[in-house]
Amino acid sequence: MGIHAGSRVSIEYTLRLEDGSIVESNVGEEACEYTQGREEIIPGLEQGLEGLDVGDVKEIRIPPELAYGPVLPDAFYEVDKELVPAGAWVVGTELVARDSSGRERQVRVHEVREETIVIDANHPLAGKTLIFDVRVLAVR
Repeated sequence: MGIHAGSRVSIEYTLRLEDGSIVESNVGEEACEYTQGREEIIPGLEQGLEGLDVGDVKEIRIPPELAYGPVLPDAFYEVDKELVPAGAWVVGTELVARDSSGRERQVRVHEVREETIVIDANHPLAGKTLIFDVRVLAVR
């Protein structure tokens, strides 16, 4: 019968990028559980798992459009340095910021200028093709 809409699915996976770097893995740890068709995981992974059965192993390549989307130019913000802790004035530093609605978001320092800092609020995996090596552990 395989994975279909409404199936409760358990998988183990390793997520890597095209350069081979591993982003995360749950192999040997707690399984990832989700319900197929409920948008609990990224669309490309859900599509790639459709029809698989217990024990199946598959490499699933997911373009940015079916993962975390493209890098959005309007997700870069220039702020006064005084709004960022001095110890965080380093490109790549991850920070937690509040958006205009008060929600917390993870952001990164993209560029340090003389009087300002450019913050990148894109998802860290935006614009990247993701490669999941997946094993289906259970389908209920």
